[in-house]
Amino acid sequence: MSKALVMTVSKCTGCLQCEMACSYEHEKVFNIARSRIKVFNFDEEGRFVPYTCTQCSEAWCQQACPTGAITTNDNTGAKEVSNDRCVGCKVCTIACPFGTINYNSASGKVIKCDLCGGDPACTKACPTGAITYIDADATGFDKAQTWAAKTDTVAEQAEA
Repeated sequence: MSKALVMTVSKCTGCLQCEMACSYEHEKVFNIARSRIKVFNFDEEGRFVPYTCTQCSEAWCQQACPTGAITTNDNTGAKEVSNDRCVGCKVCTIACPFGTINYNSASGKVIKCDLCGGDPACTKACPTGAITYIDADATGFDKAQTWAAKTDTVAEQAEA
């Protein structure tokens, strides 16, 4: 069964615990600049939006890598960067349309979410449940169900 990270924006408070947990999990330092997950802060709207690699099925970063340093983990489906093969050319960062693969100047390599081997640190650190790791097949249904409930409410209001 394939799993995916799901971000529920309405639950995010912008505490950055996910970024801190990620940087510590991978770099053994609490440094949000070295996190593989980021939280956008939309000040005017008063909203926070966590985002990270979506582990695309046809990952452009993986296809663009000239050294074959990005491979797919058979267990998690995560696109993982091999530090041994990465030469730090940054071609993958240009190829990613979402900007979720980044250059780490400390190592001279690129970094991206690897789902922590199937036990994402960001989900465990999130105090509000804004980041979950669930069955990938259920994610589309959940979104459709939420949208349908909103549509029904709007339709009912329009009829009244």
